[in-house]
Amino acid sequence: MGGFFGTISTRDCVNDLFYGTDYNSHLGTKRAGLVTFDKEKGFSRSIHSLERDYFRSKFEDELHDFCGNQGLGVISDTDPQPIIINSHLGRYAVVTVAKINNLREIADELLAQRMHLSEQSANNLNQTELVALIINMGSTFVEGINMVYRKIKGSCSMLILTEDGIIAARDVLGRTPIVIGKKETHQLSPIGTDDCVKAFAVSSETTSFPNLDYKPVRDLGPGEIVRLKADGFEVLQPAFKRCQICSFLWVYYGFPASNYEGINTEFVREKNGRMMGEKDDIEADLVCGIPDSGVGMALGYAEGSGIPYKRAVLKYTPTWPRSFTPGNQSRRDLVAKMKLIPNAALLKDQRVVFCDDSIVRGTQLRDNAREFIQNGAKEVHVRISCPPLVYGCPFIGFTNSKSDLELITRRIIRDFEGDDKAKLDQYAKTDSPEYKRMVEEIARRLGLTSLKFAHIEDLIESIGLPKSQVCTHCFDGSSYDQQGDGEFFG
Repeated sequence: MGGFFGTISTRDCVNDLFYGTDYNSHLGTKRAGLVTFDKEKGFSRSIHSLERDYFRSKFEDELHDFCGNQGLGVISDTDPQPIIINSHLGRYAVVTVAKINNLREIADELLAQRMHLSEQSANNLNQTELVALIINMGSTFVEGINMVYRKIKGSCSMLILTEDGIIAARDVLGRTPIVIGKKETHQLSPIGTDDCVKAFAVSSETTSFPNLDYKPVRDLGPGEIVRLKADGFEVLQPAFKRCQICSFLWVYYGFPASNYEGINTEFVREKNGRMMGEKDDIEADLVCGIPDSGVGMALGYAEGSGIPYKRAVLKYTPTWPRSFTPGNQSRRDLVAKMKLIPNAALLKDQRVVFCDDSIVRGTQLRDNAREFIQNGAKEVHVRISCPPLVYGCPFIGFTNSKSDLELITRRIIRDFEGDDKAKLDQYAKTDSPEYKRMVEEIARRLGLTSLKFAHIEDLIESIGLPKSQVCTHCFDGSSYDQQGDGEFFG
């Protein structure tokens, strides 16, 4: 996935930039970067790997190298960024949260036009650099950003640090969020006068704001482009009408305290769980959420079902605080086990309902179920807060899957039908014979007493937006591709 934070202030912004970016750390595990701009010093940048350490420990000792009243930070699961560019638009830095599926095709097109591209390790292109090169093809930043919107297949939100403020541009269909925050604080100047410090920020997560004294102003709309300065912001391009915000924000990777489109993540998870609990007829002794993203659903499920909530499984937070896991499969399996500690005193001889956010490969849940039974659970019932993942996501990298066959659903469909692409619409349809058969087989393979998924209709109701405004492609194959659509660009 990935997340970013940008801020511009009437005073030095480095502390806000550092901590605001850190609040996006749960969104990625590969790389992080910071960049500031100072009128005298120019651009200062640093990029570090996060694969063996945390954001804070990587950047804290070099904060003295940064200065200026505006800057960007990024947590990336893709390429090293920020990228600093010299062009006819001026000198600027750019960060992206993006998944570009036609990266190589665009690169070949640019190379044919004698434009330079730097190769990264393992022969991978840096997609943020490619975005910058497309921007440079425009006569203005707005024109260049719209070229990005036209050319890419996938999604791309970005922040651009210029010498004249920060430009924020949300994905053309709003699949990934950007929210604006504002603060005004009073402090004594060196000569004893009362100074009002003003600042604006943009972030992937509203969680970045409260402890830094920012108040949310509003979300950017799909395709909207704004320029922020310390005393305000201007809209460079108004939002488009069509929206396809990713539903997995509320299901999985969003931080519980964050709001998207003004809708709180934890509120959605609890409502979704409560709706499932009210409809479920299971007999059980306790409900437990799989930390962290299953907890909100479990609290709601306990309320709806009347079954008491207990912390029968706990997350070991001192050294495993983050929700994402390493790219290596064997290491993922080990880390998944290290994170969660079953409480045998609460599990012994109990019929337990475990609530979790999703099932991707099924490996982790299978191992968890085995652990719960070994620690005394008599029955293991699992309730999932979203529908089965039947389609891979072409828009956002919320898993490390390289193939749809890594999804347990698709492997089962292949085994049933001889083709993992056969009858997908029927397997994705709530309570169809194919759907029921698939869910029963998932439960059997994972060693579960019973298994139920949230219905897509209930998930949409919990979110509270019209289904047409929410992307549910990974559940039902519905999606909207902006390529070539005159509605956006006239």
